[in-house]
Amino acid sequence: MGSVRWAFRCGSWTPTRSDWLFAARCVQREEEERIRQFVFAKDAKSAMAGRLLLRKLVCERMGVPWSEIRLERSPRGKPYLAAPLELRPDSGPEAPAWSFNVSHQGEYAVLAAQQGVQVGVDVMKTTMPGSSSVPEFFRIMTRQFTAYEWSVIQSGGSEQQQLAAFYRHWESFIKALGTGLTFDLQRLEFHVSSEPLARERAQRRTMMHLDGEEDADWAFEESLLDPAHQVSVALGPASSSPPPLPPPLPPPPPACFTLLSFGDLIASASPLTEEDPACWDGFRGKADAPLRHRDTHTHNTHTQAHDTHTHDT
Repeated sequence: MGSVRWAFRCGSWTPTRSDWLFAARCVQREEEERIRQFVFAKDAKSAMAGRLLLRKLVCERMGVPWSEIRLERSPRGKPYLAAPLELRPDSGPEAPAWSFNVSHQGEYAVLAAQQGVQVGVDVMKTTMPGSSSVPEFFRIMTRQFTAYEWSVIQSGGSEQQQLAAFYRHWESFIKALGTGLTFDLQRLEFHVSSEPLARERAQRRTMMHLDGEEDADWAFEESLLDPAHQVSVALGPASSSPPPLPPPLPPPPPACFTLLSFGDLIASASPLTEEDPACWDGFRGKADAPLRHRDTHTHNTHTQAHDTHTHDT
């Protein structure tokens, strides 16, 4: 089964005029117009990278020519592949459906995709929570986790270690939301590994418990993109796939994210619209970010963190 893990460092991306104008031509007009509406360049770059990651996946891994890809948004703002409805013939009539998910926060935009399962991805910058102290931040978030989870989070020796543990639990919680778990989330409890995350390898040790029982249908992969950014991938049962024959193979080992350059991002891209110089003028006139930008995850959870779609063949 196919599996993709891509990351793009949009925070340090300083597009030239030709880069930005070409990128803007390679996304759908309504998406380019939406990107123009962002007040800050940081957000515009993240949104542009997210759209290009999605189109790159559909083109290169699902075999759809760039010009034929039509992405739309659900009423909840989630992107999905609206056209074409039929993929390339060589994928086979019983090829497992792709699920894909995009997230961005801090310096990165990331995409995770896999066949035959539901996929959610979340990238998080592990910074101090704005102007709040760590104890005050935890007090505000008390209702989000069980007593067991808080005991694990607060067992860290330093506030930074406790904050890192909190973010690992929070990522699992958010991905449970983003992949369609709709029952009372107080029934969920996450058992997070105490092993520190690393850049060179991903781990799949966090377990989800439902009503006190381990739910083996879900897996959570975790790794670092750099010392300040961690990423989590949730893998769950496909919602509408028929029982596979023969029995499914075990999942591939957890994979680290591949860092893409801008050249990689547009390697298969082709323009969809005419060049509009005003697009560059608008981007160049944006401030990069708010002067006192609080890069907390609670903002991300209500925006691009939940951009997900499962394509049913």
